[in-house]
Amino acid sequence: MLFGFAWDTSHGELAFAISILPILLMGLVVTIEASIAGFAVAMVLGLVFAILKGVPSRLVSWPTTLIMEFFRDTPLLVQLFFLYYVLADYGVILPAFLTGCLALGVQYSAYMAEVYRAGIEAVPIGQREAARALDFSARRTFTHIILPQAIPRVVPALGNYLVSIMKDVPVLSVVTVLEMLGVAKIIGDQTFDYLVPLTMVGGIYLILTIVCSGVVRYVDMRLPKTGIPLK
Repeated sequence: MLFGFAWDTSHGELAFAISILPILLMGLVVTIEASIAGFAVAMVLGLVFAILKGVPSRLVSWPTTLIMEFFRDTPLLVQLFFLYYVLADYGVILPAFLTGCLALGVQYSAYMAEVYRAGIEAVPIGQREAARALDFSARRTFTHIILPQAIPRVVPALGNYLVSIMKDVPVLSVVTVLEMLGVAKIIGDQTFDYLVPLTMVGGIYLILTIVCSGVVRYVDMRLPKTGIPLK
């Protein structure tokens, strides 16, 4: 029994699969919530990193580059354990779900920062010169000229990272977040039948990523673009 649900192992594989479907769907909700939250953190933090890395001052750009390299070159599991266990030693105790979302966001922010940077640099230099000729401030040039042209170019790449985050969510089970794969493992441990729950999880993940990729393509096709899109 899990989450108050019991399953049927006495009437064949089909009955077993039907009985565990509601529990897996509860895990799926957690998977989707963690994916969206982690993606949101990565999008915001990645944009901040991209902006800071582009600052002419080395006192800002170099530390930003080092932080990004640390996030990108260390395993997600290490960052997750650091946030969950090391911070707790210093009195900062975060809920497991929040910790998992932050770890996903921090890890992928370093990758997304490079995507943003490529999109920003792909905006023709003439756009900046025209804004300067019109006496736009640097902030106004970035928010009104550069960013609106850069974001549509990077949507496909950002969408790929959303799918990647979704597939990394099972890592959160090590800090007690019961997402879909964690639920399937518990069911397998209790019933000694791993084939059915794991096959169902694989099928649900396949459907989820196909739908997500379709939504990203739909959004990408409807965004106005100029220049060569990034892949």
